[in-house]
Amino acid sequence: MTNSEKALQMHEQWNGKIETTAKSHVNSREDLAIAYTPGVAEPCKVIAKDPDAAYKYTIKSNTIAVVSDGSAVLGLGNIGARAAMPVMEGKAVLFKEFGGVNAVPICLDTQDTEEIIKTVVNIAPAFGGINLEDISAPRCFEIEARLKELLDIPVFHDDQHGTAIVVLAGIINALKVTGKKMEECKVVVNGAGSAGVAITKLLLTYGFPNVIMCDINGMISKSSPNLNWMQEKMTEVTNLEGKTGTLADALVGADIFVGVSAPNIVTKEMVASMNQDAILFAMANPVPEIMPDLAKEAGAKVVGTGRSDFPNQVNNVVAFPGIFKGALEGRATQITEDMKLATAKAIAGLVADEDLSENNILPEAFDPRVAEAVSKAVKELI
Repeated sequence: MTNSEKALQMHEQWNGKIETTAKSHVNSREDLAIAYTPGVAEPCKVIAKDPDAAYKYTIKSNTIAVVSDGSAVLGLGNIGARAAMPVMEGKAVLFKEFGGVNAVPICLDTQDTEEIIKTVVNIAPAFGGINLEDISAPRCFEIEARLKELLDIPVFHDDQHGTAIVVLAGIINALKVTGKKMEECKVVVNGAGSAGVAITKLLLTYGFPNVIMCDINGMISKSSPNLNWMQEKMTEVTNLEGKTGTLADALVGADIFVGVSAPNIVTKEMVASMNQDAILFAMANPVPEIMPDLAKEAGAKVVGTGRSDFPNQVNNVVAFPGIFKGALEGRATQITEDMKLATAKAIAGLVADEDLSENNILPEAFDPRVAEAVSKAVKELI
């Protein structure tokens, strides 16, 4: 039986990967009177006077919503709300298993920006945080920004920021392995959607001075046609020399390549044109922009992918469960840029300097230290 066949069989057997379980039990009239009427009126009255008391008396204190419109699901694209449910259920499982956070999958049967924003605002009272998932760019940028303005609970688009955090963590350690200095590195990010933009922003915030973004047409600059509003904004802080040309042109003399784009678009010749001991994060899934063995043969020193069957897996699961764990425990109202940087450093720090190598720059997803280290980094900044 192939993994695909087994996955289909198990999803049918599970009939949904999560369920609701009761903490309170109703085995007598007294139980019923306390858990429901008339006893339930007491916490209701307290919350009516003090809305923050919901954190004390309800699941709001440790429960988030995983919200998607199904417009950009994994490598499947715009498959809609119903077809997105298995992914959102899976995300809820990861929140619980890795961070101890309750998560409810909510797939919205609309891809209208205003309707999504209104719906999330209306359901927010029941939740301590909102994790946006698999919403296409550039709509995802506006949806997240508007919700952060409207809500007093953390709103986090994992496709953007979770990816960016883990990429930065990996690069921090890859610089140690290669001996490269951030200030001297030329970085090329290929893919100008949600993940590519967020990665670029976080690298710039961390201090990388020279980042070039590329899309299917090559280097993005102020003269590039048909850019969306977010890509236009990114031209103000990237490719400051206004270079034009293909991805191959961009990689000449580059030190770091980050790919969140398409399979097999980077050749050995392109890697060979990069500076010595190049760092490549080729994260297209399931087939990366270049296979690790080919990149190594062409001279790359450190290679990461999104796959679990190669070294240096860039996996969001080392970030998002701990981030929400810390945000909920600390009662954060938002996830700040400083929190993202601190999280990346905390993840990087879990690999001791003596254990760093070209094939070991990131902790494993199953490392039991991860969620606690990340949540601690978040809480220290609340």
